[in-house]
Amino acid sequence: MKALTRIGFWLLVVAIGLFSIFPFYYAVISSFRSGSDLFKVAYRPERLDFSNYIAVFERQPFGTNIFNSVVVAGSVVALSLGLGITAAYAFGRIRFRGRSLLLMTILTVSMFPQVAVLSGMFELIRSFGLYNTLPGLILANLMLTLPFTIWVLTTFMRELPKEIEEAAFVDGATPWIVVRRVFLPLMMPAAVTTGLLAFIVSWNEFLFALTFTLTNEQRTVPPAIALMSGSTAYELPWGTIMAASVIVTVPIIALVLIFQRKIVAGLTAGAVKG
Repeated sequence: MKALTRIGFWLLVVAIGLFSIFPFYYAVISSFRSGSDLFKVAYRPERLDFSNYIAVFERQPFGTNIFNSVVVAGSVVALSLGLGITAAYAFGRIRFRGRSLLLMTILTVSMFPQVAVLSGMFELIRSFGLYNTLPGLILANLMLTLPFTIWVLTTFMRELPKEIEEAAFVDGATPWIVVRRVFLPLMMPAAVTTGLLAFIVSWNEFLFALTFTLTNEQRTVPPAIALMSGSTAYELPWGTIMAASVIVTVPIIALVLIFQRKIVAGLTAGAVKG
């Protein structure tokens, strides 16, 4: 009975793994095809043709689009963690009137769908003169990443021992020193986890990036891929689109593999301490 349970468990793991990996695998195979071969069903590459990868950078400034995505996602992560850690210290360690209401308001903001706040965010960005600029995209993406960053880090901050903070204050440390030198090293797994999630959200964000940019030189990779030209479905450069999708997915996979231990540590700590 125990052997059957173990076999069933591993069969389920394999099924979930295939279900998750197969779309990316098929995109990789399709990126090496061209012409009518793209519309044939095949599950293994017949040849390695890198013409689609070359065409990605020849038909449009895709290198600039990747650079824009790196700038936007990196800035969003830095601002989200900087504001999130300081806000988490205030919510998790300082008692003040309206703390629970303010924290609940931050959570409520994250529940609104993007399309519901699109018009208001557009007016805000236009009034600041940030339309068709990278700072405008950074400001818009902060609305998506900051609420859950604050919530996750606040939950983790509340579970840190008070004795560590009290000992630091006895030694003459200021609240900023406590956050930066005492709490930040302890919160590194949670910070890496939330930072990576914020990076993925900003890297893949499409609606704001499409609405708040006008020129191809200011676009990030999701709208740049979506706007690849073609008048009909058969005339769309599907091979180029697949190659571009593979190019922008590989960095996310690499980041997850590099920080997988800290991600698991952060998720495990949050689950145990929550």
